[in-house]
Amino acid sequence: MKILITDALSEMGLNILREAEFEVIYKINPLTDELTSLVSDVDGWIVRSGTKISKKNIEDAKKLQIIGRAGVGTDNIDIDAATSRGIVVMNVPDGNTISAAEHTMAMILALSRNISIGHMGLMKGEWNRNALVGNELQRKKLGVIGLGKIGREVIKRALSYDMKILGYDPYVSKDQFDENEVTVVDLDTLTKESDYVTLHLPINDSTRNLFDYNRLSMMKKTSRIINVARGGIINENDLSNALNNDIISGAAIDVFSKEPLDSESELIKSKNILLTPHLGASTFEAKEGVTLSVCNQMIEFFDNGKLINALNIPIADTSLINKLVSYYKLSEVIGSAQAQLTSGPVENVEVTCFGSAEDSKSISLAFLKGLLSKMTDNRINFINAGAIAKERGIKFSHMYSNDDTPYLNIIATQVLSGGESITISGSVYGENHIRIINIMGFEIDLRPNGIMLFIKNKDVPGVVGKVGTILGNNKVNISDYLLSKMKNKDYAYSVIKIDDNIDAKIIDKINTLSEILEVKQLQL
Repeated sequence: MKILITDALSEMGLNILREAEFEVIYKINPLTDELTSLVSDVDGWIVRSGTKISKKNIEDAKKLQIIGRAGVGTDNIDIDAATSRGIVVMNVPDGNTISAAEHTMAMILALSRNISIGHMGLMKGEWNRNALVGNELQRKKLGVIGLGKIGREVIKRALSYDMKILGYDPYVSKDQFDENEVTVVDLDTLTKESDYVTLHLPINDSTRNLFDYNRLSMMKKTSRIINVARGGIINENDLSNALNNDIISGAAIDVFSKEPLDSESELIKSKNILLTPHLGASTFEAKEGVTLSVCNQMIEFFDNGKLINALNIPIADTSLINKLVSYYKLSEVIGSAQAQLTSGPVENVEVTCFGSAEDSKSISLAFLKGLLSKMTDNRINFINAGAIAKERGIKFSHMYSNDDTPYLNIIATQVLSGGESITISGSVYGENHIRIINIMGFEIDLRPNGIMLFIKNKDVPGVVGKVGTILGNNKVNISDYLLSKMKNKDYAYSVIKIDDNIDAKIIDKINTLSEILEVKQLQL
């Protein structure tokens, strides 16, 4: 077997492959024409973040069976193209947990004790001891936003400093934590009361610019913010303004909206800021660990047929992927919709498959992947989805039913949250046309892609016109308006497809209508 490696790996990892009698082609940063030639007859390909694997690269790799990412993020790999060609994509999802948590603590400590400012002053011949009085961490309140694996490791370390922990995660129940160690609060309370705020969230539409100028202004003037998670969660220009106007006391940032950080960035000109070049996962231990893991995963795949940390194939029998890929896509989309419709921690999940959607286990894991992907700082895959659901206290079950249905196949899902049950069902038409066919018992024919408003309203005349008027007055283009009604119900559901995300103020205007019971914006 030929394994191509185009980013730097440790010699120990290379030796593992060679000892397993693989032919290793180790070529760092090849030119485009050279890469086309290299991939033409390789069986496996290992990368880090430096190599971009495009659809064309995948098409050129005629014999390629598996791509291994030595690390977490896979933004540099066209997973859809790989999946359509039956190529497994795997990563090492937990390789940087400890490194990221320790870097967070290092940033907090360095910021608190003015270490970088003191160092730079000494390098300039200054002795500013009296101007660099710092703060102890003992008895300070640390607000941890995102209570996944990294957030929990930060909490563990912060408790050893005798810090008081405030936690926020809309998808985690407070019952998961010892109330004597962690007080789970809402986001506003955490923002206002914390002396330090640290972020451990994924970047998506709900978290992008989460900390803008308005939220930064809610923090104490003496407070500090730390981001070792994802660039873009903090609005960088707003953060610069907050620092320079003494809205907050300091910031420590390791990740940026655009990397490498531009030398003209406003952050570089800001007061009381500590910047590092995305070092959260940059430890010898983490790099060695992900290298060894991905090489061993590659060996297990070719020698024993095992799939470890596979992102795009949830079953061991890879021959079924072409048959099931549309069911996975539908199930993941339904999971994403459920996550956006749920307003609190998820308590219970049930997935029932009918007809030709026979592999309920893998289909339900795809649903969990969609449900959890917006809730956690972990990269969710088919291997770890069940474990992360269990870690978050989510009860999960799936089954296949041979009951007769009016469709060739159905994937029916139910999510219980805060005593509320949300049900969504979908079906695959033909080979790959996916549809949502039922929402909360109301029949609908929805192609689940793009941006849409999900509205529950009283079943009275004039609702469509009033909502349409508000959207029209705010120059929002409606591409589709679906209305679903049911006998013996005094309310109905509407799905309005729109071209772009709309401002919360427009949603608030719709909510002011007496006929409207609920409005949510979804991105699918």
